[in-house]
Amino acid sequence: MNSQQIPLKVTAVRFARAVRHFSTSDVGKKANLMFAVLAALLFGVSGLNVVNSYVGRNFMTAIADRQTPEFIRQAIFYVGVFAALTVFSVIARFVEERLALLWREFIARRAVTLYLANGTYHRLDVSGQLTNPDQRIADDVRAFTSTTLSFVLLLFNGTLTIVAFSSVLWSISPLLFVVAVLYAAGGSYLTVLLGRPLINLNYDQLDKEANFRSSLIHVRENAESIILERGEGRQQILLSHRLDDLVANFRRITAVNRNVGFFTTGYNWLIQIIPALIVAPAFIRGDIEFGVITQSAAAFAMLVGAFSLIVTQFHSISNFAVVVARLNSLLEAIEKSRTTAESAIEIVERGGCLAYERLSLLSSNGTPLLKELSVSIPLGTLVLLTGPSQAPGTALFRATAGIPAPGTGRIIRPGSDDIVFLKQRPYLPPGTLRQILVRLENAGEISDEQMFQVLRELDLEWVVSQAGGLDKEQSWEMSLSLTEQQLLAVAKVLLVPPRVVFLDRVDTTLGSKKLRKILRLLSDRSITCINNGEAHDARDLYHAVLEYSEDGRWTWTPNRA
Repeated sequence: MNSQQIPLKVTAVRFARAVRHFSTSDVGKKANLMFAVLAALLFGVSGLNVVNSYVGRNFMTAIADRQTPEFIRQAIFYVGVFAALTVFSVIARFVEERLALLWREFIARRAVTLYLANGTYHRLDVSGQLTNPDQRIADDVRAFTSTTLSFVLLLFNGTLTIVAFSSVLWSISPLLFVVAVLYAAGGSYLTVLLGRPLINLNYDQLDKEANFRSSLIHVRENAESIILERGEGRQQILLSHRLDDLVANFRRITAVNRNVGFFTTGYNWLIQIIPALIVAPAFIRGDIEFGVITQSAAAFAMLVGAFSLIVTQFHSISNFAVVVARLNSLLEAIEKSRTTAESAIEIVERGGCLAYERLSLLSSNGTPLLKELSVSIPLGTLVLLTGPSQAPGTALFRATAGIPAPGTGRIIRPGSDDIVFLKQRPYLPPGTLRQILVRLENAGEISDEQMFQVLRELDLEWVVSQAGGLDKEQSWEMSLSLTEQQLLAVAKVLLVPPRVVFLDRVDTTLGSKKLRKILRLLSDRSITCINNGEAHDARDLYHAVLEYSEDGRWTWTPNRA
């Protein structure tokens, strides 16, 4: 994906919008309560830090004055404050992690729902307008929630620190307070100036990392095809190019990090010596106690740290801006895909009817595939869809399934529960045999014996023993052949029969003998079947043939055999 400018102002607006959505959501009340508890804990930590600065001052003064009783008393105070800080800090961290997890769950569920709704995932994949949506939903959501919460708490804690330690530092030396403010302001400005290129570089890096990883996944998922075609050389070239892009971009990132590192490292070292340079002369003159020097150093470091969030957290801020931009582009792409009209074909769901009214389908380059198709297919009819090319049949298969396709007209079809589409290559996700055969909503309606009976009809009863029973997880793509996978998909159809089944070139995986058997089984159950196949495929079993020609014209021929 091309680099895009990500101004800090835009990031802040997107950030505020995300926080508002979360706080006003169904889990917002719980989240607000957790944040209130977290704020109280941080307030307690800040107060204890102030107390600790005075205890530390008295402790060091007691050492300098060789006052043993006071030294012991202040040591006890020191241990008590440290213990309290430990308890407050650990509980605060625990609440922060739970709040981040709650937020991640909320955003991830929302993103997954939007991504899967109405075929959005398919439109995004086909359009290519968004790279690596999977990474954005998985990794970027996690990074966004944890980083956002950390920044909010850092800002809140920094504000408390500024309020608490400004008076402490001012009481020690007004000059030291002014130096702290000016030092932090100058450091923040120079850090932003030096590190601004990191935002766009990090944006590109995430995509380049994802591209490299997806290429490796492609090799793993297509290992057999690659080895059969001797495609290792081509894959190596592709992986090398992806790795070169990744490495080159990361080198630019390390160069910027080097420049920022020179400045921020020196900046942090100077924080340790500046207080002593300003306060030590007063101690030498006898105007202050020795412990004031250590207190001023601690107060100066705390105050400068609070003012210097940009300096100390710039790498995290730059990554955060990238994550916010990527998530925002995901939501924008999803919204755009839902509102973009990609097809003029109207789909109407109506009972068990399947009909086409003046349906015209075009190829990607505008060539007519089907012209003005108008036909109504009665229930229980077996229809052969055939012609000199498979493209029109496949286009009709996709259009009937609701996949956006160029064309015009109207499709009247049953609801999604009453129509099934079986592709040339079936989709069997990992899971148990029971999950493959029976949809979740029908789980209590189908007995084991019914499953065994259907498997016997398809000569697949052996799959049960090979799978270790109905309830053992399997990776079906690895354990079954393509034909066996297709037969399992057919078994699922036979167990809970829909009104209509649309087959797309399944003859290439099943063969004519098995196809004949399946057509008979479908006919016995009065299931309407449209098969996009070859003209010779069990033609005598069909009730009608819908045949198209190369110019898109078509004929409907009842089979009187």
